[in-house]
Amino acid sequence: MQPVAVKALFAGTIFTSAFLLFLVQPLIAKQILPWFGGSAAVWSVCMVFFQLALLAGYAYADWITRRLAPRTQAKVHGVLLLASLAFLPVLADAAWKPAGSEEPTLRILGLLVATIGLPYFLLSTTGPLVQSWVTRTPWGAQVYRYFSLSNLASLAALLSYPVLIEPRSTVPQQAWAWSVGFVLFVLLCGATTFYVARRWPGAAPAPASDAAASVPSAKPRAVDQLLWLALPALGTWLLLAVTNHVTQNVAPVPFLWVLPLSVYLLSFILSFDSDRWYRRPIVLPLAAAMLVLGAYALQDSIGSALRTGLPIFVGGLFVLCLCLHGETARLRPGPEYLTRFYLMLSLGGALGGVLVGLGAPYVLPAFYELGIGLVLCALAAIVVWRHRRIGVLVSLALAAGCSWYLSEQVRDDTRARRLDRNFYGAMMVSDSGTEENDRVRRLYHGSTLHGEQYLSPENRRWPGSYYSKTSGVGRAIEAAPSGPRRVGVIGLGAGTLAAYGRPGDVYRIYEINQRVFDLADSEFSYLRDSDAHIDRVLGDARLALEREAPQGLDVLAVDAFTGDSVPAHLLTVQALDIYLRHLKPDGVIAFHVSNRYLKLDDVVTNIAQSRGLHALLVEDNPEAVDVERSIWMLVARDAQALQREPFRGAGTTPDPIRGVAPWTDDFNNLFSVLR
Repeated sequence: MQPVAVKALFAGTIFTSAFLLFLVQPLIAKQILPWFGGSAAVWSVCMVFFQLALLAGYAYADWITRRLAPRTQAKVHGVLLLASLAFLPVLADAAWKPAGSEEPTLRILGLLVATIGLPYFLLSTTGPLVQSWVTRTPWGAQVYRYFSLSNLASLAALLSYPVLIEPRSTVPQQAWAWSVGFVLFVLLCGATTFYVARRWPGAAPAPASDAAASVPSAKPRAVDQLLWLALPALGTWLLLAVTNHVTQNVAPVPFLWVLPLSVYLLSFILSFDSDRWYRRPIVLPLAAAMLVLGAYALQDSIGSALRTGLPIFVGGLFVLCLCLHGETARLRPGPEYLTRFYLMLSLGGALGGVLVGLGAPYVLPAFYELGIGLVLCALAAIVVWRHRRIGVLVSLALAAGCSWYLSEQVRDDTRARRLDRNFYGAMMVSDSGTEENDRVRRLYHGSTLHGEQYLSPENRRWPGSYYSKTSGVGRAIEAAPSGPRRVGVIGLGAGTLAAYGRPGDVYRIYEINQRVFDLADSEFSYLRDSDAHIDRVLGDARLALEREAPQGLDVLAVDAFTGDSVPAHLLTVQALDIYLRHLKPDGVIAFHVSNRYLKLDDVVTNIAQSRGLHALLVEDNPEAVDVERSIWMLVARDAQALQREPFRGAGTTPDPIRGVAPWTDDFNNLFSVLR
């Protein structure tokens, strides 16, 4: 085989593996998001799985290259490649759907292992394993450029999915297409292993290129190996911490998670492509400035505004990761220690992911991991600059400054009445107002308001925020028959809609997060003050409604779309069919579509038209200070149900939308409805 062909084979194998590695991440996450409430935390748990699988793959590559001869390596790897085909196609089994109240983290991890475990593991082994084989070739000195190539492929997959793939194909089509791509990868990787077995049948296990054989590389020092671990760990820590912060506290914008991950990958590409990209005299002062600016922004209003917070945190992530990964690249060892180097990088990435993705939601009451990460970066700089006094002093000063701003952030949060955090995100309860009659308590999920209540006894049963009597849902409840009403509510918030309850009414509330029930009981009084009977259903609303007998609802309020993690499975044709099964013939479904970044009323119009239903768009923009602007889409089988007195003159009939397919469980795309 000609050298050019061999180069192309090695490069093609690495590029294909990295592309598929990152392409399967949003693909599998999209499949399982509906089963776990569409929460952004699902993506964080998936990220932890991906990092742990990557660690396992790198450990395998390190072990196999050190212990086995190339021919044996090829045989073992070939058997695993063939075995991985049994996992195709990569479609999640519905048996993994949760029953309702169980802890989702372990279930998600088990689902991922059963669905993509071995294929993902083998994709993750490809980079270090094939690069270890590259070191035996005449062009082995260029081996780290293959690492840059793999990150370029990862970035290409990440950007192509929401723009090119998701809008043009259903989930099953994506899974089958990916599976075909994986078969192509198996063929490429199989050809590579066959070449290795034929080319170096009796070679020693450890890589031994010509250059390495004549000039053995020095054994890496213990402190260098520690930095191989610590610097990538901090990079992953910052990636997840910045993603959590900007999507929850800066702006609940869909797809915003793509930006941090893109700049993170770009920093890897630049750092390992060539030494010319990472220049200490330029990058280090920028990194120091971004450390201080980021720490300051966490406790100042500039950090929560979209126009200032987004460039500060995403730009800071790029500069800091370029510094972290650039310093890591400066410490890269000779070919003999290549797989160990990648193993430590992967271990560091997994460690950072576990601490932030799995640990922080259960240890920290709010999003403090970013501030802690900035302090840790400054402390790591002390180790990097341990031989230069000025570097140590500057690093200590940076750590002290970041620690001060972190303490200010914590002090500011202590003014809140309650902080709470778990798998589903961070919540805050705060009070405002000084006079007894105007004191208001509010519930926030990240930066999104989820309900408020007056604290004075005479006003506390007043439904405010998005749920006033002039809102779409308020009119729908008032328009229901005068007898005892049955009202379903998807998404509890502070429990405001229970204020409409009358004696004899039944309000059935579906909420996936037990902490929201706890806060509604302990911090707000809507539920206990309501004259209606309150039924509580814990778990994903759609899964619960699928299992239940028809409820005979007069009104079903679907209120789960105001944040960045829009549960698209609640806005599909199949979801609408489930809602209709629980609705009385003259009942009304009220969709809360007050989203600043998505035009979800078009989605509701589409699915309603697909089932021949009638719709009414009600925009409420009152002048009252205790009422938020709201947009509700009301859907009913019977046109007369939307012509009752409370609806007259209150809304408009949406125009038909032609040429756009309604959302289904297999095909839905938030990108198409961005405002």
